[in-house]
Amino acid sequence: MNLVRVGVVGASGYTGGELLRLLVRHEEVEVTMVTSKENVGKPVWYVHPNLRRFFDTLVFKEFSVDYALKNCDAVFMALPHGVGTHQTKALYEAGILVIDLSADYRLKDPTKYPEWYGFEHPYPDLLQKAVYGLPELHREQIRSSKLIACAGCNATATIISLAPLARKKILQRALVDVKVGSSEGGLKPKMGSNHAERENAIRPYEASGHRHEIEAEQELSSIEGSGVTISVIPHAVSSLRGVLASSHIWCEIDEIELSKAFHEAYKAEPFVRIVRGGAPPYPDPKYVLTSNFVDVGFAVDKRTKRVTTFAALDNLMKGAAGQAVQCFNIAMGFKETLALDSPPPRAV
Repeated sequence: MNLVRVGVVGASGYTGGELLRLLVRHEEVEVTMVTSKENVGKPVWYVHPNLRRFFDTLVFKEFSVDYALKNCDAVFMALPHGVGTHQTKALYEAGILVIDLSADYRLKDPTKYPEWYGFEHPYPDLLQKAVYGLPELHREQIRSSKLIACAGCNATATIISLAPLARKKILQRALVDVKVGSSEGGLKPKMGSNHAERENAIRPYEASGHRHEIEAEQELSSIEGSGVTISVIPHAVSSLRGVLASSHIWCEIDEIELSKAFHEAYKAEPFVRIVRGGAPPYPDPKYVLTSNFVDVGFAVDKRTKRVTTFAALDNLMKGAAGQAVQCFNIAMGFKETLALDSPPPRAV
């Protein structure tokens, strides 16, 4: 059996490490390239000690498009925004499947990049060829795509929590409160992300103009069929990983109709679980950690006509590496749940 040769660019970060953790048990994959600017020549386990004995002979290389073209059939790009834009284009044009976990190809409108990411997009035509990597919305397009722009973690939680309302054409505007764990800030420590600053904190940040708003607006407006306004306010909490999005809108819809909308939207989705009742009665990131599941739920306040929908996910899994592997499986024609079907632990 010929295995798919896979490379991970930016493999020394949290997301890169999660990609390797998933790919090492993927029965259709051989990891043939891992890159890191700061760890060239070092073995994978030097940076990711949890992978000791899984990648004993694989060492980090400096990223080279030529090396990737000779040694990879598919490449995961796990680089910061704006860093790998040119390399992604080169790999795509050479016919390699590229799964980009940055925001470089998520937005369809190139005029949005200076406002939201601070750079002019050099390849506006390529934005139209990239598929937004959220399988619950774009599974069929992903099947035939060679460039998949994986959704952001907070955007994934926001979109999945609100898509059933958009399909009912009652969304229009939403306020999304997102609680996020510290790993969302990446491996390199910053003021406010190191343990002493982060522990015991519940701190809003980017309370105006969070980048994932524009992703959510793009995708939800497409579903709604008209312009949707999304305001996202993330809060840093002291957990290590996990996202909980609480999305608020004011409209008239009863619980039975809302329940039907969620069931219709997600009844066939392998990684979306609807939480109704039980203990706890609403989604909680604790029960999806280390998995590719996203738990969704809702509440209706009849007095104020407020509807709140919830989505809980692991930011490093369904919010990043897990979703990327899910997209990879779809694009390659593999079983969608391959290497992703482990249940989350009861307690972490």
